[in-house]
Amino acid sequence: MLFLVFFVGLFSSPTGTVADSYVAGVFEHRVILNPDPRVPVTRYEALQHMTKNLDVYEEQAALAAQQGVDILVFPEDGIHGFNFTRSSISGYLETIPDPQRETWNPCTEPGRHNNTEVLQRLSCIARRNKLYVVANMPDLQPCPLPSDPSSSCPPDGRWQFNTNVVFSSEGQLVARYHKQNLYFEDSFDTPPQPEIITFDTPFGGKFGLMICFDILFRDPTVTLVERGVRQLIFPTAWMNALPLLDSIQFQRAFSLGANVTLLAANTRNDRLIMTGSGIFTPFSATYHHAQEGDSEEGKLLVARVPVLEEMPGLAAEVQSPSVMATDHCTKESCSDRSPDPTSSSFISYMMHDPFTFVLLNKMGGNLKVCSGTFCCVLQYKWTAQGKELYALGAFSGLHTVNGRYSLQVCAVVRCANEDASSCGQEVAEAESKMDFVLEGWFDTKYVYPSVLVSRMVLEQPEYLEKTEDGRVLMKHANMGGGLITACLYGRTYQLDNERTVL
Repeated sequence: MLFLVFFVGLFSSPTGTVADSYVAGVFEHRVILNPDPRVPVTRYEALQHMTKNLDVYEEQAALAAQQGVDILVFPEDGIHGFNFTRSSISGYLETIPDPQRETWNPCTEPGRHNNTEVLQRLSCIARRNKLYVVANMPDLQPCPLPSDPSSSCPPDGRWQFNTNVVFSSEGQLVARYHKQNLYFEDSFDTPPQPEIITFDTPFGGKFGLMICFDILFRDPTVTLVERGVRQLIFPTAWMNALPLLDSIQFQRAFSLGANVTLLAANTRNDRLIMTGSGIFTPFSATYHHAQEGDSEEGKLLVARVPVLEEMPGLAAEVQSPSVMATDHCTKESCSDRSPDPTSSSFISYMMHDPFTFVLLNKMGGNLKVCSGTFCCVLQYKWTAQGKELYALGAFSGLHTVNGRYSLQVCAVVRCANEDASSCGQEVAEAESKMDFVLEGWFDTKYVYPSVLVSRMVLEQPEYLEKTEDGRVLMKHANMGGGLITACLYGRTYQLDNERTVL
């Protein structure tokens, strides 16, 4: 059976009435940081610090409410900041009750739990502005956890979690999620069991929760999608990493590849290259990505988005007539996994991984490159050419720097200069444009497509196709800007724990 996913324009909208949609907001917050986060502070000092960020949240929630927002998402670490030690974050911790076990409205019942000033403030922000609020904060839980009495405790006898909390428009605490995949977070613990947390709303149905690095792993992200959750909440403190993992680039890619809505709120910090937030659906993208030289300030994004029907599986099965030309790669032609003998391939590192590259020529044509038995094919025609070098790269293997996860990637990238050794380095601007068809044969159905052009602008692929036997094809034409990266980013989750470092 042929599975097709077909999208017809970045800013097109599905048919339907207002009742089939809701208004989402995400706030990219320039966090007011503790200048010395590794030095412990008192609870009073921690509250003074967090109040400064909560005051900003209060202002933005009021602005969002004026625009009819139903749900507002704030970023990871947005209240307390980052770079704490396990002991220095102590004054910032609150014990967050489990909403699955207890019904509590902190705004109307502030005396029920001690030491919950931040929870109370967030609850009242939601209640006062009559919108759902998603925020990120640190959580302290006693050992053992009620939900997992057999688990071993950390050496200091308590759990500390990086945590999302969700409040209803009445201020009730309706969801709590503990981050599963930590990224160099010495102050926090990994939950003893992965948490798959959802919450229901009267305006948009079911939403799922994840945090930052979680988006690259099966749990909780893909598990949520496979259970039919089509709307995901994504607070993040994402450090941009071109040419494959810029914030909005992967946010858009995941929304398209998983066929879901993604509400992504990033932290803004120029020193740490943090920016890029958006409201992404399979049909639309509303996003912000600061440019070099822009003032460092917060940004509220608001968009009306469709309510997506719950369905299991990673991508919707859409029956659509194929528009593929007869000279595109077929199963028979692509099943030859040996590299093209007419192409001179070379190894260059991209995102710390050894990609096999072949250079594009000035005339256009067809190219093939392989990483082991994994192969990528490109057909391309230049529509505008600058004095720039481009390459087609393939990688299949275990990524081991700043995280361990298994990949299969096909990517067309602009090289940093006219030397082939610069292919795979970070580039943010380009002049050259092309019409292309990029395809690969993947050992996974979890493939995330993206087209990123000059000055961090996203373009919607003209056509995407996935087949049951692993072939993924992306076609694009009429680029509006010079190409930075065209990518099919495959995650072979099943191999994450099987491969060893060579």
